[in-house]
Amino acid sequence: MSAPTVAVLATLDTKGEEAAYVKQRIEFLGGQALLIDIGLVGEPGTAPDIDRAEVIAKGGSSLAELLKAPDRQEAAPILIAGATAILMELAEQGEIQAVLGFGGTQGSSNCAAAMQALPYGLPKILLSTMASGDTSNFVDIKDITMMFPVSDILGLNPLSRTMLANAAAAAWGMAQAGVPLQRHEGGKAVIGMTNLGVITDGAMHAMNRFHEAGHEVIVFHAVGSGGRAMEQLMKEGHIQAVFDYALGEISDEVHGGFRAASPERLTVAGRLGLPQVLVPGGTEHIGLFTEANVVPDAYKNHVSVFHNPIIFVPRLNADDMRQVAASICERLKHTTGQAAMMLPTKGTSRYCVKGAPLYDPEADTAFFEALKSGVPQSVECIQIEASAEDPIFVDQAVDQLLEMLAQKIA
Repeated sequence: MSAPTVAVLATLDTKGEEAAYVKQRIEFLGGQALLIDIGLVGEPGTAPDIDRAEVIAKGGSSLAELLKAPDRQEAAPILIAGATAILMELAEQGEIQAVLGFGGTQGSSNCAAAMQALPYGLPKILLSTMASGDTSNFVDIKDITMMFPVSDILGLNPLSRTMLANAAAAAWGMAQAGVPLQRHEGGKAVIGMTNLGVITDGAMHAMNRFHEAGHEVIVFHAVGSGGRAMEQLMKEGHIQAVFDYALGEISDEVHGGFRAASPERLTVAGRLGLPQVLVPGGTEHIGLFTEANVVPDAYKNHVSVFHNPIIFVPRLNADDMRQVAASICERLKHTTGQAAMMLPTKGTSRYCVKGAPLYDPEADTAFFEALKSGVPQSVECIQIEASAEDPIFVDQAVDQLLEMLAQKIA
């Protein structure tokens, strides 16, 4: 068996010396490095294995055409498309076992965009000056590992050599892991489950029940990226059934919280016809970042609590909840396959049960009534006199999905 190969993405006109050093370090460790040039204007500072002309051609243009009037904004999507196509081909053919990219703002953006298109499980490492900050645009919902080089990646020096060597070693180590993400084939299902901290006891109980029935469960933190990642894995065939236990992402999208996902959220399982059980866990509030323990002026008159010092949680009133219900119902209108909406009438999270800081039975009733009257006929609506974390409720919700799976297998 040949040594694992790490694809190295870099602008070799400005990062040639650094890329050559990375290749040297990977080879020193016993691996192979494949240098892919995603530069444009200058001549490469080291010889690439796949040159910029080939990358640009794969992206639908030519080097000569782009060099007529070099423009980063025009060239970036072409370079990204070309690098993505090349990496996808190499990954599908099993010719690379990891991808390592490095750069500043532009290089990081281009590398990250290509990495985001690659399949889950293929190691993706990005050494980036942007790693100490908001990395959401670079990582998005893919398994990209970002490393901070401390200094700019410009020339070799005692610090940069160490950082580049560490990145090379990380990529080489991941390339040897030998545990690729493979599609589930036949037998028991892999279940996608959403969760929030305010319903975790119920999520753990559900997991145990599913495990006892022989199913594996992938749990996603429903803070925007989690729900989107779950639905991407549905599209890629890694999830066969859905226990969507936390729908707070919809509340945040409707009312401007940080847990917002996307307009596609809550539509994918239905369009794919996957068996799904839906629970509006955590929908009664939204999440807002704020100064430590400071209530935003817009929410001075709301019932509220602090999830932690910088995450402010205001309760949604009856009208707010009706808007959330309307959005949920709209997203479910194209649902095919088996689907059930389970309504925990004594509280959608531990924050809003009787005696808790966000208890508001009037708002809950308005929400449940709107859901019952608004969900499409393809979605069965089941009301249970219990809270979302109550084992009685969780057991009935789990049993509902297990019955769907049993019917599908039969």
